[in-house]
Amino acid sequence: MQNLSRYFRPKTIEEVIGQEHLVSPDAAFYKLLKKGEMPHCLFHGPPGTGKTTMAKIIASELDAPYYELDATSLKVEQFRKIFSTHKGALVKPVIFVDEVHRLSKTQQEVLLIPMENNEAIMIGASTENPYFSLTAGIRSRSLLFEFKPLTFDALSSLVDKAQREISFVIDEDAKAYLIHSSAGDSRAVLNLLEFAVKVDNHVTLEILKSLRPTMLKDGMSSDDSHYNLASAMIKSIRGSDVDAALYYLGRLIDGGESVEFITRRLVILASEDIGNANPHALNLAVSTQSATSKIGYPESRIILSQCVIYLASSPKSNAAYKAINSVLSYIENEPRLEVPDALKSPSPRGYLYPHDYNGWVKQNYLQKKVTFYTSSGMGFEKTLDEWLGKIKS
Repeated sequence: MQNLSRYFRPKTIEEVIGQEHLVSPDAAFYKLLKKGEMPHCLFHGPPGTGKTTMAKIIASELDAPYYELDATSLKVEQFRKIFSTHKGALVKPVIFVDEVHRLSKTQQEVLLIPMENNEAIMIGASTENPYFSLTAGIRSRSLLFEFKPLTFDALSSLVDKAQREISFVIDEDAKAYLIHSSAGDSRAVLNLLEFAVKVDNHVTLEILKSLRPTMLKDGMSSDDSHYNLASAMIKSIRGSDVDAALYYLGRLIDGGESVEFITRRLVILASEDIGNANPHALNLAVSTQSATSKIGYPESRIILSQCVIYLASSPKSNAAYKAINSVLSYIENEPRLEVPDALKSPSPRGYLYPHDYNGWVKQNYLQKKVTFYTSSGMGFEKTLDEWLGKIKS
């Protein structure tokens, strides 16, 4: 039996499954391809969703020379050789770069002028959103297209197609496991199916589980997992939903996310979303960051859990976050406020030393009165308000 993932690779855009936002006749991407007006593209999405396939379809549709390169082993000379070979050609080559986020800054700079002059159609693909790693020059010359994990129905139609062309029987529970265990990856579905059929023409759940004992996980390589799960955890903590926050924390841990990434987000949240409503939140988050950096998994999961529960249960305030943003916006957009003479160093005459006035005395600390901070009145911020009130009374 030949390699199923290659055999069933779509040859035309109409054969592509699960990416209707790109391949339906009404989609802008589809219309551009049919008009032969393809831009430089950046594809991102989980493995097995059709990024490489789409690049090959583009080259076929445009009847253009096709080059497939891997950024992990790419040399600048390869780019230059391709550009030189097709210089002045009426049909521009399609250059596909896998793992495009791994291109060095030098490699990216080599592409800028050829991309600007349309010497080739550049297509980059990554399981991570390449906008986070590519230079502004590359981003401004390209359009970003997301490839989504394939749905159960899309993968089910793929299995049905395989069954029509290859004679085998598959039990319903086996088919469900085949699809659910593949994490939206068509390549993973076909690879497992190929070897299951080699074991027995009647594919059972037992056969599949003997070849793939556990579900595939999308891990932290895909943008969806890495950023969306972290975002969901933070938003759940901000929304004081302890169980949801713990679930997304568990997903991050199960996917192999580093404690450094998780704790960094928790420390930021402790200040941005809790702040002085509970100042101890920042202390606990920093302690969590320090402890987990020394301990690692699996024990760090307990410390992370404690921290997430505490943060989700804390009163929330973004007053400090809003205050510093307000200050920086004022500095950027308004005339600079001069330091009052009484506050300059060394202090000249005119400065009133608060300790000589029972802790507080009225004097100008800004050139003019501007309000940047507004207390939320939540948690310990209410106590701070009371302290300020007592000090100034």
